[in-house]
Amino acid sequence: MKTILDAAIHNELLSRLATLEPRIAPQWGKMSPSQMMEHAARVLEMGTGRKPMKQIFIGKALSWMFKNEFLSEKPFKPNRPTGPDFKIADEPNFESTRSRLSELITEFHNLGESGLDGNVHAFFGPLTGKQWGETQYKHLDHHLRQFGV
Repeated sequence: MKTILDAAIHNELLSRLATLEPRIAPQWGKMSPSQMMEHAARVLEMGTGRKPMKQIFIGKALSWMFKNEFLSEKPFKPNRPTGPDFKIADEPNFESTRSRLSELITEFHNLGESGLDGNVHAFFGPLTGKQWGETQYKHLDHHLRQFGV
């Protein structure tokens, strides 16, 4: 399974991100490219432990029903719900947000499995470093495909 922790995949994600344009319309959903990048950056901050999270109550109660799909090789489906901490209402600056996201992708990659291990996902709870690397590849791939890159 692909993971941000692999050097080639890390570079692929950065290359794809570099091709994103500010005026591209989404193929699904309502986010702009800037909002998507800010959303992805906040999720990576959770994964790196930069913004520690506690597992929300509904996640404790229901995550077992969705965790196998979340951790599988199947790409994420369009229009899935997102937590309120990860919804972006304003319109962030495109270039500074792209730069921030690129830096977070690299920070995440450089932490490696041991540096990510045990960090808490807001819905799914603690994940292993391997799970973080794989799921965040899926998450970034999902949103880059949302904008055709």
